[in-house]
Amino acid sequence: MRIKVEKRREKASASSVFFMSVFSVLISLVILGFIILSLGKNPINAYVQLTSWPFETITGLTQTLISMMPLLFTSLGLVIAFKMKLWNIGAEGQFYMGAFAATWGALFLFNHISNPWIMLPLLALMGAGFGAGWGALSGFMKAKLGVNEILSTLMLNYVAIYWVNYLVYGPWKGAGSYNFPITATFPKSAILPQYTSNGINLGIFLAIAASFLVYYLLKWTRFGFEMDVAGDNPMAARYAGINVKRLIILSMAVSGALSGLGGMMQMSGVLFRLQPNFSPGYGYTAIIIAWLARLDPFVTVVVAFLFGGLLVGTQQVQLFLQIPFSLVNVFQGLILFSLITGEALLRYKIKWVKA
Repeated sequence: MRIKVEKRREKASASSVFFMSVFSVLISLVILGFIILSLGKNPINAYVQLTSWPFETITGLTQTLISMMPLLFTSLGLVIAFKMKLWNIGAEGQFYMGAFAATWGALFLFNHISNPWIMLPLLALMGAGFGAGWGALSGFMKAKLGVNEILSTLMLNYVAIYWVNYLVYGPWKGAGSYNFPITATFPKSAILPQYTSNGINLGIFLAIAASFLVYYLLKWTRFGFEMDVAGDNPMAARYAGINVKRLIILSMAVSGALSGLGGMMQMSGVLFRLQPNFSPGYGYTAIIIAWLARLDPFVTVVVAFLFGGLLVGTQQVQLFLQIPFSLVNVFQGLILFSLITGEALLRYKIKWVKA
């Protein structure tokens, strides 16, 4: 007997895709439970802490929404790229470049502007612009030089991260930072409107609004139509007169712009100053969110909210059960591995045949 893998002729139904996604997450939770058990902790207690604090308390829910904001911006950016079948792994770097641009504008270029209605749009344009440029750079290398976008976007992540580290450890270190690698605080004109004392800010609502914009872009514009055609069959797109190379660069630019805008919102809405490692891996987590949402902008909002709660809940688990925070990375890796396995099972079937 031997194993034979065959591609399924029929396309998986929407219900099959949904249940496979849910099943993948459940399998990940079961495996995570065994890992927690191996650490000498009760997995049931861990799951209770993981879900109760982020969603059942006002403070936890607030922190979940705050964590959702950068996740949603970066996830929506990846939805754009993935729709074009461009495997943008660079949302983290594009997020960093948006934060860098916003800090540059707030502390140096526009620090003389006291009107927030002028300052904030300028910072948003800078954040989106630098994120778009970072994404377009990989798109250009893909379209013009044939460089694999997975490699280029991944490598550019490190360039962006270490560029920010250089600035905050060096020329941008704040005078009153007591030698900590952190910039000066943003002026009031560069801070997004805050609606509660615990951090609910305009950026959260703008992130949700961005999901409507992405939906419109994908469903009702020529750009979205061309992306669908070129993503499914680049050769047919060329015969139809679509400039695929230009579309690759543009898609990566729009993808990077959303991630860069998220970096600006994180600076102006939450942190108010640039520091090293300010992102716990939002751009990488966004890959899982985009796939779990099956590239649907509205479902992305829900999944980003749940993953925001996961990040907040893991902090509680770490505090009360003394379980390493890195366990959240393990869980995300398990989910990604399960999703890939589930995707393979939806596309292929396994048969036992006689040798």
